[in-house]
Formats: sequence, C-alpha cells, structure tokens
Amino acid sequence: QLQLVESGGGLVQPGGSLRLSCAASGFSLDSYAIGWFRQAPGKEREGVACISRESGRTAYADSVKGRFTISRSNARSTAYLQMNSLKPEDTAVYYCAAALARANYCETSTEYTYWGQGTQVTVSP
Repeated sequence: QLQLVESGGGLVQPGGSLRLSCAASGFSLDSYAIGWFRQAPGKEREGVACISRESGRTAYADSVKGRFTISRSNARSTAYLQMNSLKPEDTAVYYCAAALARANYCETSTEYTYWGQGTQVTVSP
C-alpha cells in the first residue's frame, strides 16, 4: 500500500518550534517532489513549502519564509518541515504530499498524487 504518514504535530507556545516528519511507505520518494500544505478551520488549503527530488530547489509561502525549513532524506524516504518562531496563525492541520516531478522542480500549485492523513499543529499560550 502506497502511503505517506505525517508525525510531529502537537501543541506549542508562540515562539516555539516543531519538526514535522513525512514518511513514505510502499514506494520510494526519489522521483517525487514533496510539498507541505496546511488547512486551518474555515480556510482554504494553503501551500506552505516544497522541495524538489534531490533538494536542489525549495520554495516557501511568504507567510513562513525565514521561519520554516523543508528538507528530505531520500535514503530514509522521509521529508521534514522544521517550524521555528511559531505564531498562533500557524495553527492548522498540516499535510505532506508527493508529486512526480523532473529534477530541480517543485511548486505547491501543481497536482500532487499522494497525500498523508494530516497532523494537527496548535500554537497557543
């Protein structure tokens, strides 16, 4: 069964940090760009960050630039989202997704094939 599984969400105070993980099972991530997305209650899903197949390209939403870092380990079939200086407006369910892509390409606006089930991130005093 091909799937992505996120972990690492939780409750954190403003200014705190979390690291989300996205582990693939049943397939290798080598040929896939990875995207992280989030959806807050009552809001549309937002693309947060993406990383190309061999980490040659990364891209971030303006709202998280300088605070979030996306990375990946193809050997471990895992992608990560390091989130620092968290704000209450970062509260959302975070999803990772995988899309077949050419080298050095990623965009959160493209169609992603595989999606995880999501992990809740809550930033609150």
